[in-house]
Amino acid sequence: MAKQNKIVGIIGGTGFYDIPGIEWDTDKTIETPYGEPSDSYRIGSIGNLTVVFLPRHGREHSILPSEINHPANIYGMKKLGAEWLITTSAVGSFREELPPQDIVIVDQFVDRTKGGARQTFFGHGVIAHISFGDPVCRELSGYLYTVAQSITNRVHLGGTYVNMHGPAFSTRAESKLYKSWGMDVIGMTSLAEAKLAREAEMCFANLAIVTDYDSWHDEREAVSTTAILENFNQAVDTTRNIVSKSLESFQLSRTCECRHALKNALFTDVRQLDEPTRDRFGVILEKYTG
Repeated sequence: MAKQNKIVGIIGGTGFYDIPGIEWDTDKTIETPYGEPSDSYRIGSIGNLTVVFLPRHGREHSILPSEINHPANIYGMKKLGAEWLITTSAVGSFREELPPQDIVIVDQFVDRTKGGARQTFFGHGVIAHISFGDPVCRELSGYLYTVAQSITNRVHLGGTYVNMHGPAFSTRAESKLYKSWGMDVIGMTSLAEAKLAREAEMCFANLAIVTDYDSWHDEREAVSTTAILENFNQAVDTTRNIVSKSLESFQLSRTCECRHALKNALFTDVRQLDEPTRDRFGVILEKYTG
């Protein structure tokens, strides 16, 4: 893939399988040291920008949140040259002022999963501890917010995303607990993507589409798949338009800290790795293994 073009990766969640304005050229299957990604990567362009799209749950929506091979998905994006990663996801809301069909550009996460190895490339003889105090790229998130404001008044910059394990939704007790903590939204997928994007030195931002009030709201039914799909379908066109317009006018340059997140994070001297270990980490460490 031509390196002179800026390359933006998109990982789409529930119901998000197309983006207007993009001329799609090819589908590419990527082999990774971490196994198979969720699907083949769809590659296209909009203006001078190259876009790489991956459906998080597969095109038939056949992969549970806990089954997603996040390391493979992000590795594939990195291998294809993506330097920015925009993701979309369906979430429940813990706040009256974040009603269904609003969009939250989250800036923090709380982990309630059993993610383990699916949230890092490292281990297997290589130790790294990335800085993750600010888990999303402020430049990319701010840019998406500016574009979104020109399209809708139902977008919010900042919010804390609780990443639960699933596949069941929260009990009322869990939902009320998260609300009491001051959390904003809840979902099942985005934290691992944020961690791995940071390890891959990619700029990351998430557009969280509110579909329900989870289970805390005494005057509303507990969250259900029917409610999620109904509200998501109402809001998904707006989200597609935000992504499309953002790509169409994309002018960002890599001036943020994301681009060298591993520089001071590696505890292992990766220049001394044997060949099999170098192969395992591939594009993740290639600029540091020299």
